[in-house]
Amino acid sequence: MNPQQSNRFFFNVDWVTILIYIALCAVGFVNIYASKYNPEISDVFNFNSNYGKQLIFIGSGLILGFSILLMDAKFFSIFAPVIYGITMFLLLVVLVVGRNVGGNQAWIPLGSFRLQPSEFAKFGTALLLARYISSFNPKLTNLKSILIAAAIILLPMALIMLQPDAGSTLVFLSFMFPLYREGLPGYLLVIFWGAVVLFILNLYLQPVILISSILILGGLFVYFNRKKMQRMIMITVITISAIGYLFVAKILFEKVLQPHQRTRIELILGLKTDPKGAGYNVNQSKIAIGSGQVLGRGFLLGTQTKYGYVPEQSTDFIFSTIGEEWGFAGCFVVIGLYVFLLVRVVNIAERQRSVFSRVYGYSMACIIFFHVFINIGMAIGLMPVIGIPLPLISYGGSSLWSFTVLIFIFLKLDSNRMGFI
Repeated sequence: MNPQQSNRFFFNVDWVTILIYIALCAVGFVNIYASKYNPEISDVFNFNSNYGKQLIFIGSGLILGFSILLMDAKFFSIFAPVIYGITMFLLLVVLVVGRNVGGNQAWIPLGSFRLQPSEFAKFGTALLLARYISSFNPKLTNLKSILIAAAIILLPMALIMLQPDAGSTLVFLSFMFPLYREGLPGYLLVIFWGAVVLFILNLYLQPVILISSILILGGLFVYFNRKKMQRMIMITVITISAIGYLFVAKILFEKVLQPHQRTRIELILGLKTDPKGAGYNVNQSKIAIGSGQVLGRGFLLGTQTKYGYVPEQSTDFIFSTIGEEWGFAGCFVVIGLYVFLLVRVVNIAERQRSVFSRVYGYSMACIIFFHVFINIGMAIGLMPVIGIPLPLISYGGSSLWSFTVLIFIFLKLDSNRMGFI
């Protein structure tokens, strides 16, 4: 790289986003240290501890990120199918040689390290989806185009569900929103959220009551549109589909989801109470966050954190450490960093001259938003515990590296936006 190229590289890269990335990694390290603190072994550079390993993950992540910035931006568009194929292959490999942890066969053992392919499948899917939309310019009002885009998303979802990892599977639903930005009809989003509402109602109400309600509602719509045959047929199809969906949803809930996943959903919806069992994690997390009040108990002074009352506190429930030791102020800063990052990414995505870069940017923003929304919702008891990490903050090499790659690929695409068309 000659001096002129070097100057252009440093000038074009969005350093504000990189600073947010570093700030979130720093927040993660500090709170992982607090959640795993042992007065007898307090050395920050104890690489046998979680926080010591996280320091290695952060350092190697920075090297990985800046290596991506030195690559040719067109590499990611050209090799998107290859990258997607590799991540799908790893999802198949984990089903054969994967290590089962917590009921999910989601990790490939590599010595003392465990690789989680589902994390890397996210940016692989984002790349191929962006390549498909930018290269073929599909009309997302056309059924064939919608089915191809859906197939790109559904393949990793199906493979991850076989592990079975419902949490990581649900993350891929966030790709619906970049497609909406590129022209996916709004009624499909209405259908999606309607399916979510029906799924919840299916757990609350007796099948006879729910089916009767749908038939009555459908009948009323047919009556008021009786002079419009096309609408009557469409309403009839929707009514029959909704009733069929109820049976499918029931089977998915009872036969596909694991018992602990069903219990977590029932706890959130108030269908079951179990403060000493499945609801224990959430209750302890809420106690920890509530005890932090405005300014927190102070670094290493949180009793819930210090005495290990919150299970999985360095991973799924790291937000409870932030809430207890740094209080509302600390939570506000962390959420503020994420909001700043998401707003900046969307703004950067909108200024792209390349469709590939724009679609990829929106995909990245939606993945991060989904993770943040669900993880924090889990910690405060508003969402089911589905076991997905808080981006760049939760402990874990696979998670941190995958978000690093996700972010730095976009930064590279943006730095080359004047020449990437």
